[in-house]
Amino acid sequence: MSDELPNGWGPSLDDLAERRAVARAMGGPEKLASHHGRGKLDARARLEVLFDPGTFTEFGTLVGNVPADGFVCGHGLVDGRTVMAGAEDFTVLGGSIGPGAANKRYRLGELALQERTPLVMLLEGAGHRPPMKGESHGRAPTDLLIQAQLSGKVPVVTGVLGASAGHGALIAPMSDFAIMSLQGAIFTAGPPVVKEALGEEVTKEELGGPAVAIGSGLIHNVAADDVAVLQEIRTYLSYFPSSAWSYPPSAPTADHGPRLLDEILELIPRDNASLYDVRPVVSLLVDGGRFFQIQPDFGPAIVCALAHLGGEPVAIVANQPQVIAGSIDSDAADKAAHFIQVADSFHLPLVLLADNPGVLAGTVSERAAILRAGARMFAAQTQARTIKLQVTMRKAYGFGSMVMGMVGFDHQTSTFAFPGATMGAMGAKGSSAAVGADAERAAEIRTAELQASYNSARTLGFDEMIDPRELRNALLRSLRLGLNRRQSAAEPTARFAISP
Repeated sequence: MSDELPNGWGPSLDDLAERRAVARAMGGPEKLASHHGRGKLDARARLEVLFDPGTFTEFGTLVGNVPADGFVCGHGLVDGRTVMAGAEDFTVLGGSIGPGAANKRYRLGELALQERTPLVMLLEGAGHRPPMKGESHGRAPTDLLIQAQLSGKVPVVTGVLGASAGHGALIAPMSDFAIMSLQGAIFTAGPPVVKEALGEEVTKEELGGPAVAIGSGLIHNVAADDVAVLQEIRTYLSYFPSSAWSYPPSAPTADHGPRLLDEILELIPRDNASLYDVRPVVSLLVDGGRFFQIQPDFGPAIVCALAHLGGEPVAIVANQPQVIAGSIDSDAADKAAHFIQVADSFHLPLVLLADNPGVLAGTVSERAAILRAGARMFAAQTQARTIKLQVTMRKAYGFGSMVMGMVGFDHQTSTFAFPGATMGAMGAKGSSAAVGADAERAAEIRTAELQASYNSARTLGFDEMIDPRELRNALLRSLRLGLNRRQSAAEPTARFAISP
């Protein structure tokens, strides 16, 4: 066949084809079969599932002394939009990072920033490996440098699909969204290193499996397997623009228009002390009843979710009265702070649904640094410059009202309250106890609490008091008002935070 090509090209092209075939064979049939036998996709198959069919374009195929140097990367389309992605190949030296892979990782991030595209990293590797024959880990840029530069500029998503250790694992906490499969695990160093250094016998699941990673807040969500993780990543990206230099893509549907929420009165009890699940309220409010919840099992006293409202992607932050009565604890505040920063970075409007008795008091909460976490959430919320729509549904007290954007002059496009919403420094019972009120004074404090929303309405404490059934329509009209500010090209915004 090669002899038939003109001008002597045959041997050179045959050589290229053979080298490509070796690289694309990854760790070879036996290692691939073993990997597949554990219910996992290989690195290249993962990229094929992530990208629209037939759109993956690889670079660095021939890098390194082993196939693709254990890291497969390139670009492709996700729902028709360009995305950069890299996948550690566990079948090649355990997915460890050599000099070639390190250069590819940096180049991948460099292209994501330069071309303003999202970056997806799929992890299953052992971190940096000792130099092999002919290799040198000399002075070279590390991909973590470019990862830090990507923050707030392009969406960065990490999928943990097996054991991820060391250098590779550090990408997860630098990501906007990190998700793992049930077979995933993530840690600074794996069980053998822990045993050698500390004498501690531990499994990879005990060290950094889903229960540990979700419980620490390092990983946001968990999905059943590789395919489910990759589908979740595609869904997450659908809410975001390609970069901070553009606005989120609209997605109008048949039911994106106005409607009254008659069922909401059945979902939200009028009695402030009664508990309820806020998630059905969110489902009722948004287009198609669909939302994508972020970190559902961490800091559950706040629900953070991506959804569409009138066809526009929005970021919803809602107190969850079903959990500690909606009180804001440290984990919930930390989760919300990160979520708000990401939403603001990529110009997603914020919808803040307040129903809380304040930040969580008590010795456990103080030892968990609730003031620091609450201040971090407040800083993220008040410094956000995206569209902000705020609703006080039943109650919001003290600092709990501030972190949920209830106070005036906080850059809200609109603020609303339901009739009978109670507010103030603290609830009537707490206020009475704090000042040692007698029965008559306690009754006065309680009456003032019940009239708080109307008193606030008289002084424009919020823009309008609304019937709960009008909530969706009020938000749609306010969102339309806020979108009017998009009269110039989008630009990145600075990220501010109080360190946890």
